[in-house]
Amino acid sequence: MIQRNTENGNRMSEWTARAAVLAVFCLNVQCALQFVLWPGRFAGAYELSGAAGEAAVRGLGVAFLMWNATYPPVIAAPSRHRALYLVVLAQQAIGVLGETGILLSLPEGHGMLAASLLRFIAFDGGGLVLMAGAYLLLRHAIRVCGGRT
Repeated sequence: MIQRNTENGNRMSEWTARAAVLAVFCLNVQCALQFVLWPGRFAGAYELSGAAGEAAVRGLGVAFLMWNATYPPVIAAPSRHRALYLVVLAQQAIGVLGETGILLSLPEGHGMLAASLLRFIAFDGGGLVLMAGAYLLLRHAIRVCGGRT
């Protein structure tokens, strides 16, 4: 009975981790594709305009897609790819810290840009908390199960 409960808890933690990473992945890719496909809609939020502004926003979209290339293996098998899961968490933390640093370095008078950065900080921070919580749950379940997943 204890082994069955442990196995059920481990399966649940595996699915919780999948769901957390998948949710962040889907929102990240949605944002990336919007930046790539319709950069003009977002350039103004970064105080950019014209062809150069669209190219810069499109480049951000490509960078977001590159950043998310690590997510699918974690979604497929979180317990098998725990080291990669830590990379995903590190990427997310770097995003939050980098965006915060950019925001703090802005001089007065850039309200629209600051608002855009705050949205990214909120989303990336929330994603980090969600995925880190799921990772800790998964790690705990693996330890309780004696390494079996």
